[in-house]
Amino acid sequence: MAGSSSVQPQFISSTGNRSFSNAPLIENSDPEQIVVPDRKSWKNLFAYMGPGFLVSIAYIDPGNFETDLQSGAQYKYELLWIILVASCAALIIQSLAANLGVVTGKHLAEHCRNEYPRIPNFILWVLAEIAIVACDIPEVIGTAFALNMLFKIPVWIGVLLTGLSTLVLLALQQYGVRKLEFFIAFLVCTIAGCFFAELGYAKPDPKEVLKGLFVPQLKGNGAAGLAISLLGAMVMPHNLFLHSALVLSRKIPRSVHGIKEACRFYMIESGFALVLAFLINVSVISVSGAVCNSQNINAQDQENCKDLDLNKASFLLKNVLGSWSSKLFAIALLASGQSSTITGTYAGQYVMQGFLDLRLTPWLRNFLTRSLAIVPSLIVAIIGGSAGAGKLIIIASMILSFELPFALIPLLKFTSSKTKMGIYANSTTISCITWVIGFLMMAINIYYLASSFIKIIVHGHLKLVAAIFLGMFGFLGMAVYLAGVVYLVFRRNKEATHLVALTSENPRIANESGNSGVYSLPREDIACMQLPQRRSNANDL
Repeated sequence: MAGSSSVQPQFISSTGNRSFSNAPLIENSDPEQIVVPDRKSWKNLFAYMGPGFLVSIAYIDPGNFETDLQSGAQYKYELLWIILVASCAALIIQSLAANLGVVTGKHLAEHCRNEYPRIPNFILWVLAEIAIVACDIPEVIGTAFALNMLFKIPVWIGVLLTGLSTLVLLALQQYGVRKLEFFIAFLVCTIAGCFFAELGYAKPDPKEVLKGLFVPQLKGNGAAGLAISLLGAMVMPHNLFLHSALVLSRKIPRSVHGIKEACRFYMIESGFALVLAFLINVSVISVSGAVCNSQNINAQDQENCKDLDLNKASFLLKNVLGSWSSKLFAIALLASGQSSTITGTYAGQYVMQGFLDLRLTPWLRNFLTRSLAIVPSLIVAIIGGSAGAGKLIIIASMILSFELPFALIPLLKFTSSKTKMGIYANSTTISCITWVIGFLMMAINIYYLASSFIKIIVHGHLKLVAAIFLGMFGFLGMAVYLAGVVYLVFRRNKEATHLVALTSENPRIANESGNSGVYSLPREDIACMQLPQRRSNANDL
């Protein structure tokens, strides 16, 4: 990574038992680093703007678009309430991830490494890597579909080209984290503009849209599976690791007020970004629902709506809404796929560094993750075509939903623990709300998994021996899944965190209650692994 001579520590590291009030809150010798002034002002919000938009990309990636299109085509506006509930839950959960990084100076993957024994930690790392690959598959396929729409490139060739396109965008990192955040925000606004324009032409019924948002319903055999896919596409495991690390790109005052302000402004900033992502998802479902239930479409288009995917959607929208609509959709899809890949690459960086204390250069990390995602995408694209690739996106979204507890439970336990968060631990109300959200998600996943296995065994026309073995392996897998969840829920936290302004609001008490470790914030590794600055010397792998 960057040479030590050109990179400053992420936070200050103090030695000696000196007064809290006299210790410098920030030492800044790098003008390119983002420093939050130690003052009470709403203008500080602008210094915190950025991480939320990078995180929001995961909520408007091609996987979301695929599930949004199918839910709108098959159930019109009936599943909009899932998007509303998932967005509210996402804001709370993402805020907890940001709080964990701000308060403790460590991101979620590092806490897992410090807290859990070697074998559980390794399993959590493997699951996190699988989640990142599962998240990358829709991005690969979505980008390939976008290239097919714009330039008539075959899907399988587009899958191969995605391996190169991301490396070009990763070159933006040399200009610093702030410029990359602005670029991602620009892509988010591009996506929003495209779908808001689509929404203006589709003209869905506002009353039906509002009913879909606020009246929960699950009608039809496939509604539960699609709802799980929507949840998996909205609340992604890797996003929790990413957000808890991205907040470390700011130098914040290590005082009680400074930490509370950072937590508050990060929640506001995330709220802005997630509201925009929510509106985009609502627009996609509304456009799909309005188009597939329009009186102006022919029988062939109605047949396409029964199995709508990203590639079919462009031609359907072109026929119904005009020739320009297909291009707008393709541009939005391309922007979504590429921006999501950038954030996925850095999530992988933080996961690998946190769980294994292993760091790779971004291009090498991207190459490894992208290779794992390209192989299944390429096979499915060649054998199954665009329809098979679309189904692979749904499967990847469901995998993300099933893996969510293995990132969410540690986050909820760490942020609710006073040994780690001190006075900044979750209140009883927040703890209850977040645990209810977590248990509901896990219950839905387990119910769907069990019902799907039973349906395959009973109605799958399998031979008796095959059905017995499938049932044994299926329910054994469910037992292992439940055992892992139970272990994470009931295992008590052991590792404590000691940071400035953590255990007391009284500076004198904070000063007297510890030694130099209270002021130690050893974040040189994160600073070095953060997006390289322009003056950095690349000496890494």
